[in-house]
Amino acid sequence: MVAEPGRIGRVESLAAERGPTALRIAVGGQLRKLREQANITREAAGEAIRGSHAKISRLELGRTGFKERDIRDLLTLYGVNDDVERETLLELVRKANQPGWWHRYSDLLPPWFETYLGLEHASKSIRTFEGQLVPGLLQTEEYARAVVALGHESVETARRVELRRRRQEILDRRGGPTLWAVIDESVLHRPIGGTEVLRAQLERLVEISSWPNVTIQVLPYAAGGNAAAGSSFTMLRFAEPELPDIVYLEQLTSSLYLDRQQDLEMYRQVMDRLSVQAEPPDRSRKLMAEEAARLK
Repeated sequence: MVAEPGRIGRVESLAAERGPTALRIAVGGQLRKLREQANITREAAGEAIRGSHAKISRLELGRTGFKERDIRDLLTLYGVNDDVERETLLELVRKANQPGWWHRYSDLLPPWFETYLGLEHASKSIRTFEGQLVPGLLQTEEYARAVVALGHESVETARRVELRRRRQEILDRRGGPTLWAVIDESVLHRPIGGTEVLRAQLERLVEISSWPNVTIQVLPYAAGGNAAAGSSFTMLRFAEPELPDIVYLEQLTSSLYLDRQQDLEMYRQVMDRLSVQAEPPDRSRKLMAEEAARLK
């Protein structure tokens, strides 16, 4: 079987700009399409690479790195014999296996958070609720420095703040994700780093809330109890239809990644209710501006 001209090459233009995690997801999706077109089961594909159907599933979802030998064997099994098409996909595999920009900070990061950074960088939309702090993607350098200082040695502070700044670059990236953040009103009054740091942070929120790809809502005290019950969380959505949404819950020494349909539906409903309970974006911007002015 000769692959449809250019169909593999299009993967790169769709995903490469969003980093190796997105490219891995896209390549995995292409492998799934090739397998299905060849009417080959995951079990048979797994046997062909001395693995299992679970390994094929992980490869097709982009949740594991690729071995070139495995990909060559799968392409042969799927009837992709055109040398140009094979080499094009193998080149994408090599790029997908390259470490992301966050790898240089791996000495500071637990493995579970490295996973999150890759998914965040690959996402097309981010929805988050934060009940204690300004979300990391929206923090000023001084606010981030104060947050980092709460839990880490000062010798690491500069690089941790730099890491947070690098994360924020996705909001400026062409084709980057949209961000929809709901923050509890208490965040506007908690003087992390002191009054001046908080004031500058609120002014930054007012500024960035006018960006076309950023929505910020404030959940007021007047809303009473809320559906999140004090739990901060983030929902990530991806351009690739093969990859389900992911809910990320961070704890002090670990994290949870939820992708079961029933969990996703529950968190979608919670996020929707929070968005209804929160002030609309224009009113939220006014609240943040008023609090920043009060702190002067």
